[in-house]
Amino acid sequence: MKRFSRPKSAVWRHRAKYPLGVLFLGIVCILLSGSVRAQETALETLKKSGKAFASVAKQVSPGVVFVRVEKTVEQEGPLSFVWPQGHNSSGDDLLRRFFDFPFQESPPRQEHVIGQGSGFFISSDGYILTNNHVVGDADRVTVTLEDGREFTAKTVGTDPHSDVAVIKIDADRLPDLNLGNSDDVEVGEWVVAVGNPFGLSHTITAGIVSAKGRNTVGITDYENFIQTDAAINPGNSGGPLIDLEGKVIGMNTAIFSQSGGYMGIGFAIPINMAKTISDQLIENGTVTRGYLGIVIQDLTPELAESFGLAGEKGILVAQVNDDSPAAKAGLKEGDVIVGLDDQVTGTMGDFRNKIALTAPGAKQTLHVLRGGKRIDLTVTIGKLSEDSGHGGNLTETTHELGLTVQDLTPELAARLNLEGETGVVVTQIAPGSAAERAGLRPGVLIQEVNRTRIANLQQFQRALREDGHGDQEVLLLVREGEFSRFVVLHVD
Repeated sequence: MKRFSRPKSAVWRHRAKYPLGVLFLGIVCILLSGSVRAQETALETLKKSGKAFASVAKQVSPGVVFVRVEKTVEQEGPLSFVWPQGHNSSGDDLLRRFFDFPFQESPPRQEHVIGQGSGFFISSDGYILTNNHVVGDADRVTVTLEDGREFTAKTVGTDPHSDVAVIKIDADRLPDLNLGNSDDVEVGEWVVAVGNPFGLSHTITAGIVSAKGRNTVGITDYENFIQTDAAINPGNSGGPLIDLEGKVIGMNTAIFSQSGGYMGIGFAIPINMAKTISDQLIENGTVTRGYLGIVIQDLTPELAESFGLAGEKGILVAQVNDDSPAAKAGLKEGDVIVGLDDQVTGTMGDFRNKIALTAPGAKQTLHVLRGGKRIDLTVTIGKLSEDSGHGGNLTETTHELGLTVQDLTPELAARLNLEGETGVVVTQIAPGSAAERAGLRPGVLIQEVNRTRIANLQQFQRALREDGHGDQEVLLLVREGEFSRFVVLHVD
């Protein structure tokens, strides 16, 4: 009987195919298993994130209130659109506060307007933090809680210079929110905005902290805004900006918009600043600020070079008022402040905020560069009064033109070889602006605006207001060195 036998090569092929196939199937199964596990992990991460936001919403929503205000205002015409504090809507296209003032039927000279905003409890006995532009000068303020209860609120105090206000309702055991530390907030952190946009009560939106220390936005006299991309709209004003631990880190105040609605850039007052101001409003009804009595500006690279301080950073002192705390401490024009109480100074706005929030009578050490040498001066902070002015820097920022100017002081005139001249000095130029396109730069002296001679900042502002940019062009006579020239700025 003849036996059948397979060639060895066939046997090898048969035996080899089986384990290789198993190995291939095993690899596929492992890859598929890994892919499934990765998807499950990603899904679990998303679920946890969603739970975190849901937890914050559940925690803070009861402490956020809907604020409704009523006011009767005088009108020039029956169809004028009115903002609180006399703001006219025509000049607020790019930078709007989150406030909603619809038109109402009214007599020709008076109009009953109704506005809305947000607020949140900072104490269990009824104190509410909100914006000045929400409740300032209102005839009646009504507060609605998440559970539907409605109260008439009284205004405890307002501070237009920071846009902070405190109102109160007569109730107790209220759900006040935990206040965090805005100094510890980092760019990139998740945040949640809570408020009543367009009257939609207790709306929650999420985003990140886009930037910190925005103090040249031009909304208020004292700025140090947290910038966020959390969606916020008209009606969000006064609502809290919350971190993922459920703590308030800011109060939503304004948006940058070309349409009047959300465009991804919102600003919130840091809660540390708002808390300092609200404590004074609750205790005294007003805010007392520190005062040095100096005119300051940022030390730009161009100015640093002209002062022989190339590479240095700090705050340039352009003017020292007579008999002021700064003058008594020995501060002089041309000094560069590089530190305050062993802390490096930031921008001009940051420095002004620190001085303003310092209690009058407190002693501070100014670290100053004078003639290239560092000296320390001890200054006793004074009290800012209405006569002292609120800026302390006497500068004007014109967003449409893209430049910042200040009065020509004797010190600046000497430095820039402009003795005997009058006008305002350009201190900053915004990149890509009309001023930059026209070839202007810091140090240029503006002498005329639309053929109107100007001698100071006040006249500069008046000349621009009278023109109104109606023809979309501004004619300037500028002087640089020994020569003057006319420049046309085309307003965007």
